[in-house]
Amino acid sequence: MGGVFPPVTWERPEVVTLPVSAPPGRPRISERWVDAAGLILPLETPCPRAQTAMNCRAEVLEVSVEGRQIEEAMLAVLHTILLHRSTGKFHYKKEGTYSIGTVGTQDVDCDFIDFTYARVSSEELDRALRKAVGEFKDALRYSGSDGIGQISLEFYQKKKSRWPFSDECIPWEVWTIKVNVVNLANEQERQICREKVGEKLCEKIINIVEVMNRHEYLPKMPTQSEVDNVFDTGLKDVQPYLYKISYQITDSLGSSVTTTMRRLIKDTLAL
Repeated sequence: MGGVFPPVTWERPEVVTLPVSAPPGRPRISERWVDAAGLILPLETPCPRAQTAMNCRAEVLEVSVEGRQIEEAMLAVLHTILLHRSTGKFHYKKEGTYSIGTVGTQDVDCDFIDFTYARVSSEELDRALRKAVGEFKDALRYSGSDGIGQISLEFYQKKKSRWPFSDECIPWEVWTIKVNVVNLANEQERQICREKVGEKLCEKIINIVEVMNRHEYLPKMPTQSEVDNVFDTGLKDVQPYLYKISYQITDSLGSSVTTTMRRLIKDTLAL
C-alpha cells in the first residue's frame, strides 16, 4: 500500500447494539485496558463502555500470522484506523472559532510482511500503540492458548456526571482484530506466509477505508470547554478521538483462519 487513501465522505450508519459486558461463557485468560497515552490499566479498572447500553458500531477483522509478524500486522491495522480517526490540533481564537492544524503522514515498510502502510506522523501516538501491541504479543506468547487472542480499539466520548460520580464513557465505534498465530516448519513456508499475510492485510486495509468512507456517526465538533470530552488533547502533534485499547487471550475464538492459512501455504507449495 502506498499510503494513498480515497477522500472520506459520510453517510447514515448502520448500527449494532453491543452488550455492556463480554458475552456469558466466554473464557478470559487475560484482559488489559490501555488508555490513549499507552498506560496499561489494571483488571479492576472499569471498562470504558458505558454502564447503560447504547448503539455502537462494531467491526470485526480476523487475521492469521506467524509469531514474528504479530506486531507489524497489528500496528498496520491500528495505525490505519487511527489515521482516519485523528485530526490536527485545534487552535481556538475565541469560543466557537478555531482552526485545525495539519496531520502529517508517513509510509512504514514491514520487515516480516510484504506490506507498506501509512500512519500519522506522531511519535507519541506510535509509542502508545507499540506499547499496547507489545503487551498483547507477550500475552499471546506466554498464555499457553495456542496463539489465539483478540485486540480491540474502542472510540468513546465522555459524558460529564455530577459530583461525586465519575464521568460516563460512551463508546461509539469498536474495532476488534481476532488473531491466530500459526507455527511454520521451514523458511520456504515462512516466505509464502510473508506474501500471503501481505495480501490479506491489503484486503483488510481496503475494507477499513471502505468503512471509513461511509457516512456514519461521529461525535459533533465540541466547543473549547468540551474538547477533552471528545478528543485526546494530550499529544503535541495530533488529536485522535478518545480511544482505549484492550486485549483478550482465549482458547475459544476458533481456528478457521489458521486452517485457511495452512491450506493457502499447502496449495502454494503444490504449484
